[in-house]
Amino acid sequence: MTHDASSEFALSFDGVAAQYAMARPTYPPQLFDTIEELTGRSLRGRRTLDVGAGTGIATALLRDRGADVIAVEPGPGMGAQLRATHPEIPLVRAYGDALPFADATADLITYAQSWHWTDPARSIPEALRVLRPGGTLALWWNIPDPDVEWTAAQERRLQDRLPGYHRHGVSSDASRIIGSLDLTPAPTTVYRRLHWTRRIPIDLHLAHLASRSYFVVMGPEAARPILESERAHLLAAFPNGTLEEAYALDLTLAHHP
Repeated sequence: MTHDASSEFALSFDGVAAQYAMARPTYPPQLFDTIEELTGRSLRGRRTLDVGAGTGIATALLRDRGADVIAVEPGPGMGAQLRATHPEIPLVRAYGDALPFADATADLITYAQSWHWTDPARSIPEALRVLRPGGTLALWWNIPDPDVEWTAAQERRLQDRLPGYHRHGVSSDASRIIGSLDLTPAPTTVYRRLHWTRRIPIDLHLAHLASRSYFVVMGPEAARPILESERAHLLAAFPNGTLEEAYALDLTLAHHP
């Protein structure tokens, strides 16, 4: 498997694979309803590659919707967590920039919370090569809902304190990025933003924060005071110890001509 610096950064999640599986949010049924609506096809029976599968959060949901899914994950730690939790799902160790699959063999290729770790100039042509004509590439991200005030305030604090912080720009910009590539024929893209929430304890929310890439690369000692500061802010806002995480779910579909 070939990889570059961004891939090495993505592999940093290996060290927090169990925490990632425990704390990261799932995806709501409306996501898969929307994919079916926009593609005009049920997920049932569709040969699907879930690339950057991580611990298998999206992979298992795709399987539960009836997709014939294969997990594609480069990280050995994340892959081991996926295999332990979902031993029945086939797992291939690979990067999205170089998929080890034959031409025109997949109906659907998905990236849940992972496409930003690829080089679009390589991963998009790779996806189109592996997709059958009429197939679809689906890219999606859960991001903190910018329309919810406490969430927006937390994101501002993190931006001030974390040098590796990023503002989720790619999640709503995927269509433009794909359109900027010199692809012939060019795929047709469509973008949707969905909204959903989950109610969880503050400690689980903090564990979720700690599994984000910019905390992981800092290491636990540097991250601890920032997380403790966030705990104080959250307990002041939610003294009962429970909060409602609000997500905007950015979905981009690219249809193979």
